[in-house]
Amino acid sequence: MGVNSNRVEHFDSHNGQTTTTIKISMPSSMPPSLEIHRVELPPERTTLQKLRQRLSEIFFPDDPLHRFKNQPCFMKLLLALQYFFPIFHWAPTYTISLLRSDTISGLTIASLAIPQGISYAKLANLPPIVGLYSSFVPPLIYSLLGSSRHLGVGPVSIASLVMGSMLSEQVSCTQNPILYLKLAFTATFFAGLFQASLGILRLGFVIDFLSKATLLGFMAGAAIIVSLQQLKGLLGIVHFTNKMQIIPVLQSVFKQRHEWSWQTIVLGFGFLAFLLITRHISLRKPKLFWVSAAAPLTSVILSTILVFLLRHKAHQIAIIGNLSKGLNPPSSNMLFFNGAYLALAIKTGIVTGLLSLTEGIAVGRTFASLKNYQVDGNKEMMAIGLMNIAGSCSSCYVTTGSFSRSAVNYNAGAQTAVSNIIMAAAVLVTLLFLVPLFYYTPNVVLAAIIITAVIGLIDYQGAYKLWKVDKLDFLACVCSFFGVLFISVPLGLGIAVAISVFKILLHVSRPNTLVLGNIPGTQIFHNVNQYKEALRVPSFLILAVESPIYFANSTYLQERILRWVREEEECTKANNRSSLKCIILDMTAVTAIDTSGLDTLCELRKMLEKRSLQLVLANPIGSVMEKLHTSTVLDSFGLKGVYLTVGEAVADISSSWKAEP
Repeated sequence: MGVNSNRVEHFDSHNGQTTTTIKISMPSSMPPSLEIHRVELPPERTTLQKLRQRLSEIFFPDDPLHRFKNQPCFMKLLLALQYFFPIFHWAPTYTISLLRSDTISGLTIASLAIPQGISYAKLANLPPIVGLYSSFVPPLIYSLLGSSRHLGVGPVSIASLVMGSMLSEQVSCTQNPILYLKLAFTATFFAGLFQASLGILRLGFVIDFLSKATLLGFMAGAAIIVSLQQLKGLLGIVHFTNKMQIIPVLQSVFKQRHEWSWQTIVLGFGFLAFLLITRHISLRKPKLFWVSAAAPLTSVILSTILVFLLRHKAHQIAIIGNLSKGLNPPSSNMLFFNGAYLALAIKTGIVTGLLSLTEGIAVGRTFASLKNYQVDGNKEMMAIGLMNIAGSCSSCYVTTGSFSRSAVNYNAGAQTAVSNIIMAAAVLVTLLFLVPLFYYTPNVVLAAIIITAVIGLIDYQGAYKLWKVDKLDFLACVCSFFGVLFISVPLGLGIAVAISVFKILLHVSRPNTLVLGNIPGTQIFHNVNQYKEALRVPSFLILAVESPIYFANSTYLQERILRWVREEEECTKANNRSSLKCIILDMTAVTAIDTSGLDTLCELRKMLEKRSLQLVLANPIGSVMEKLHTSTVLDSFGLKGVYLTVGEAVADISSSWKAEP
């Protein structure tokens, strides 16, 4: 501006730092190059138009109907089929080379899915055959409805653990096996209904409340609980606690020392070491992914042969026993929608549905990003939901996209969802012909497979990163972790979600307010604490609010701004600087304002006016400007009350002061 300036340093009591103020000799007139722009109102719209746009942004951010515009009726029908059944999109261009890749990957994940299905069913306290049923029907349905090319569908450890722990709290799987099975199928139905409803109503943002930090702690705590629960199988314990907290589990382990079986311990820890070694090899050399993928089935085959050969000498090693051969029997007659345990089934279904949905979508999006294609979250919710509804009627329990299966599927070269069909076909062959071969499979090997699978859920590096980056996220992670370990799985998750919601409320109710200064030689104004070269402009206090102004934070903002004003006045007196005359409120980051916020601005202007201070607004966005205008708040601010930029406000107001006699 062609001004003379002197630097003055002073101590800021708010942050305990020394900041620099620039003393400016104001120019006699504004530079001819600086033009004062008028702040325009957005185009007028009716209330219906505003509501329509807002609902569209909330529920249809991806504009799913854009592909139907200007299309003939036949094409619209085809596009609708492709939208609801993605198989119609890729099936017409499917080739033999793609089938070759999908067959290899499908058979590879089948070798992992069969032992995992049996193991995870045991984890949910369900008959092992239910795990195989759940690896047959759901993948077939997902291949028709799902949009991910690499998602390997089936039972997962977290959902199995949660279902087993929640149902076992009120119903014993050994004393009331039929009731327990009915509850599991009914919970699966409600899980699917909940998931499909979220997709149909496009309420996918609900799962965003399960933050990454929350899930990190939850999965680590669950992994430890699952691993400790498997000590029953690894040590050969017969009588074991049904509780899922760490203390009762450890107490049960040591109280039943007389039941420990050295034969079971040797066999279990031997195969556990084998599985961990193969996992380590695959982690160190990703090209050898097939080593860890084939290890579970290899362990099952070898242990089954070993126990069969030693069946007359190793009586203490518990085995799976007889499994019924054949396809999934219908289970719709086992669903119940009344009675004393209905609330338990609904609660279990919603919790397991939410967890499995979060995992499935996260896994699908992860592998989609690696291959540069998009996964529609709402379509995935509908696909997973309908898959579980159908599964509940065909003797399956909660299923979703498994990270371990999907990783193997991706590394094996899967190209489309046909890999799930191939996997289901392999499980079908197993159900029809190979199930009797699992009679001598020892339970201890299933425990070792589960432990190996869940160990990968403990991400200590991720927790350390949370500590370095965001302490509140780390707190949510730790609370989730210890909540699962010492209270219960669902309550631990609930505590973590509550902390995450509290964090959101804290940011909304206590937003940041910053003091801005001018970077010399420019019209740029930035935080004086972040940019040391940013200099305060005399007689001005320039503040920025980094949040919408709502009823939840309006009182806080008023008090905080008045405190900034008081501190600035005290500082100017202490340093003999020119007195404070104007407060400029930079509203660039104020994305919305409600009636409480508008009232706060009016009250703030009146309070400052009584102290002979001027309040000026800078750069309000369209929706905020519209509300300021509609509420007549702008009338009280006058012509010199709103500016397009902070620079224009400083220049214009300074010039008006200079022009005054």
